Amino acid sequence: MDGRTGQNFLSNSEGYHDFLRRNKPVVCALSASYISTFAGYPLDSIKSRLQTTKTHVSIPRLAAMVYREEGVVGFYRGLWIPLMTISFVRAASFTIYSRTKESFARNDILYKNTIIDVALTGGISGAMSGALISFTSAPFELVKVRRQLEYSIAASKGVTIQKPPGTLDAVRDIFRVNGMKGLYTGFPLHFVRDTAGTALYFLEYDGMRHILGRNRAGEQGETPAWLPIHASLVPFVCGSLSGVTSWAIIYPLDVVKTKVQQRALAGERYRGPIETLYRMVRGPDPANPKPLLAGIVRLYRGLGVSAVRSITTHGLLWTFFDMTANYIDNLPLSSSPPPSLSSAI
Repeated sequence: MDGRTGQNFLSNSEGYHDFLRRNKPVVCALSASYISTFAGYPLDSIKSRLQTTKTHVSIPRLAAMVYREEGVVGFYRGLWIPLMTISFVRAASFTIYSRTKESFARNDILYKNTIIDVALTGGISGAMSGALISFTSAPFELVKVRRQLEYSIAASKGVTIQKPPGTLDAVRDIFRVNGMKGLYTGFPLHFVRDTAGTALYFLEYDGMRHILGRNRAGEQGETPAWLPIHASLVPFVCGSLSGVTSWAIIYPLDVVKTKVQQRALAGERYRGPIETLYRMVRGPDPANPKPLLAGIVRLYRGLGVSAVRSITTHGLLWTFFDMTANYIDNLPLSSSPPPSLSSAI
């Protein structure tokens, strides 16, 4: 390699490294999201089916039914939607979240090194992220639900599916029936769920990372004596716990959202969120309501598989996010380094 070739190679490498530093939240979120989405999608598919079945079915039995009727592809039906779109939405979400935190730091807002300031900063940044991103993610998630529930929607219409339609066919069908607004079916519920859920998620994650030794500069210190785990496991533990607990809190809202969307996609009479919630808890006959406890249990149907999905998805997400972030932070500095960016992501 002559001097000019070596110089060009070095210049290209420095440019590549600078690009990674400038776009750190996006690069970390995209790479981590692809892996975590693929790993957790079969569980998400089963969760959607459990939420909309009218009779109680165990997870193993439902999984066996899906495999028998649709094969392995049934577990991954509609996968490319979250893989190619929600991953980018998640990248935008992490960017908004990290930039909001950077703004708080620059203006010295809630920037004391206390659990309250750290958690509130994460929660407010998460709420901002969830609210803005919901406008983009709502149509994608509706189409995903449509693909996952194709067989149950067809059954409610009295139609037998010979060959399931593709994703573009599903989009065209929604648009043909209800126009552009059809892609935002159930949007108010989606907006509230994403805003509240993302706020809780980041509030818990940042709070737990602080408790387990991360400082405001983003550097991981020693873990406390009551949880002496290796530093590499901290992102998985915090991601899993924040994903499970925040999801459990907003889970009933997600169940109602999915049910409202399923009825709308099947062309059935519209029922509002309150009516849907009441009927799911107390049954369709007001004169003969079901026991309250049984109704609440039904409202949490699928939570078990959803919890496993959250542990898998969010644990892997933050593990690979931190691995990618550490890789970028340890890249050699260029001869003209770009403006410093906050690493407290």
